Amino acid sequence: MWPVPSSSDLSTTPEAAGNDVLRSAIRVLSSWPALWVAFALAHGWIILQAWVFEAQILGDVHLYEWWVRNGVNADWWPVFNYDWVYPLGALAPMAIPALVTESTPAYDWVWMAMVTVANACAVVVLGRARPRGRAAVWFWLAFLVALGPIWIGRLDGLLAPIILVALLVAARRPALAMTLATIGAWIKIAPGAVALALAATASSAKEFLRNVVLPGAAVSAVVIGVAFAGGGQDNVLDVFGEQGDRQLQVEAVGATPFTVARLWDPSIQVEYDKVIYTYEVQGAGADAVAQALDVALPVAAVLIAALMWWAARRRPDRVGDIVLLGAAAELLALIVFNKVGSPQFIAWIGPPIAAAIALGSRAQGTRRTWFLPALGTLVVARLTMEIYPLQYGQFLGGWPLATSVGALRNLLLVALLVGAVVRLVQLAVARQVTSRAR
Repeated sequence: MWPVPSSSDLSTTPEAAGNDVLRSAIRVLSSWPALWVAFALAHGWIILQAWVFEAQILGDVHLYEWWVRNGVNADWWPVFNYDWVYPLGALAPMAIPALVTESTPAYDWVWMAMVTVANACAVVVLGRARPRGRAAVWFWLAFLVALGPIWIGRLDGLLAPIILVALLVAARRPALAMTLATIGAWIKIAPGAVALALAATASSAKEFLRNVVLPGAAVSAVVIGVAFAGGGQDNVLDVFGEQGDRQLQVEAVGATPFTVARLWDPSIQVEYDKVIYTYEVQGAGADAVAQALDVALPVAAVLIAALMWWAARRRPDRVGDIVLLGAAAELLALIVFNKVGSPQFIAWIGPPIAAAIALGSRAQGTRRTWFLPALGTLVVARLTMEIYPLQYGQFLGGWPLATSVGALRNLLLVALLVGAVVRLVQLAVARQVTSRAR
């Protein structure tokens, strides 16, 4: 006689079994051991690629080492003795590897280890965020792998974790977020986007003073005090003048019409600037675009901040979303309206997406707001690696495929910026939901 199946046997359908397998897989992938294995594999691959493309990826790191060792050996320091392309705070991370090494390869290894440790700290904070921090870790690692090794060989590899942590703690500890953003901005300007978002969304003058002005002023006072103590008071703000003297870099979004036109117009020339080590588009038209971008960038930053201010006052129930959207828009504006288009800048736009995935909920429409931007950001990262370092020679030479990749990447950056601004406007004009609906 066949055994009579129990009610539990009858309930175990193929569909239920499949759901059980899926839940088990998600549980395993969401565990810390799985996340750290993925972290190790991702960073191991990125470091390997950094050595494969050593000249392109670690060239700036070698320059960092030269600046610091020249300061130690000849007492000739950036900012303290001459104007510099970076803010004074950038000297601190550059000096750390030099204090514990004596050779260039050792400096490279310590630099990459330092960036990896900084990112590990950010992953810990990201993975603990609720409700979807661990899913956000997978996005973050995928983004970094797609971008390739460029971020680990630049200061931006340290800035991205700072931006990410600042955005993750902004809602609960805005003063700490402002402190982190100001520290990052004194290394390189990009984290200032988070500071602008915090300033624009402060709910009152008291909150603005406590959470924005005081932390930002305290950090800045320390940095400027160090500059005065070392005799660098005349150069501490010269970084802005250094940027103003630059021309239109060939990878910049604003250079796209010229790089595309090179396909049929041989009169458009790209030349190497031996002073700042970049390739720039030459000609009166490119110069005019560069000068226009000098004006457009600060104007765009102010307009986005004003939009955040308006949205935060119209929708105080969605301030957390407004901070993330505003920071994303500001960071994208720093790229789209920048006459410098270095590939490592793309590392800035991953943190707002990762933070939104980690902190968002279905009730807030996170999937609707951030799914396409997340997908677009991954594509932008992958196209950026295709340009640099994989096809950089072809891109500089005006080859059709590499030129098309660059143009598509820049078009997607513009689309992401427009999308962030449109979503901010939608939040601002939408009717506030009732407390019960919230």
